[in-house]
Amino acid sequence: MKKRMILDKWVMASILYVGVVVGGFSAYEEFVADEPKAVAVAAHGGSEADHEPETAEESVDHPGGENGASHEHESAPANETNGVNVYVQSQNNELQIFLKDKTGNPVHDLEINHEKNFHLIVVDEHLQKYYHLHPEQIDEGVFSTATELPDGFYKAFVDIKPKDLAYYVSPVPFIVGNPSGADHTHNEGLKVDPEFTQVIDGEKVKMQLSSTKINEPVTLTFDLDKTNLTPYLGAMGHVVILDEMGENFLHVHPASDQEPIFETQFKQPGIYKIWAEFRQNGKVRAFPFVVEIKGED
Repeated sequence: MKKRMILDKWVMASILYVGVVVGGFSAYEEFVADEPKAVAVAAHGGSEADHEPETAEESVDHPGGENGASHEHESAPANETNGVNVYVQSQNNELQIFLKDKTGNPVHDLEINHEKNFHLIVVDEHLQKYYHLHPEQIDEGVFSTATELPDGFYKAFVDIKPKDLAYYVSPVPFIVGNPSGADHTHNEGLKVDPEFTQVIDGEKVKMQLSSTKINEPVTLTFDLDKTNLTPYLGAMGHVVILDEMGENFLHVHPASDQEPIFETQFKQPGIYKIWAEFRQNGKVRAFPFVVEIKGED
């Protein structure tokens, strides 16, 4: 039943956003000016990856299935108003992201955060495909990145720090190509890993959690070969966490300049997927882990 609810929610979200595009195209057309086709829109009120980024040292391998500061970016707290509307469209192997404030003005004054002013996390509906991208500004409030995404249903998490505007990361559903309804039928849900060990390209990473309960400080410690571990985007690693339904987002940075140790906290019980990104020998890899966080006793 739970898996069915998750599946239905993805389907309804996709239908809803397609409906917004079709039914409200004239309003959206005003927003994106001369952009010809919007396949997904989201206005905020209030794993495998084949992407090859611009430089080899920023490339990230994903398997199937302020520097030195400990801080994290997360989804909007309850009853908080977002000061930025985010719109996403995909066409011709390119993602374009449009940012506007509540008065309709383009938002482009973004603070640098871990060497980039724009971090974009993209996942597919089954949380099997994962992309960490860095769009570049091509116009006032318009950012773009080239990437080949297979046809399907996705969610984008725009991780930015607009100057002088309140902003919280929220999922932005969008569609690539013309996926069939059958693409929704093969989701068996996330399965909790029996042990938190992953091996990619011969590199082994083991994760340990200090707690698996809600409302408790959680330290994520990673055991890996540190011989050739070098900073990636100004840190000794990055951790991205999503709940099973792809709604609650956490982007966590290390608590130390020297060690891949991360600190966070889970507010709701459930199944979560964690991607830990490290650069070893000049190559970035994302190691996925699925955990279950339990409620309070």
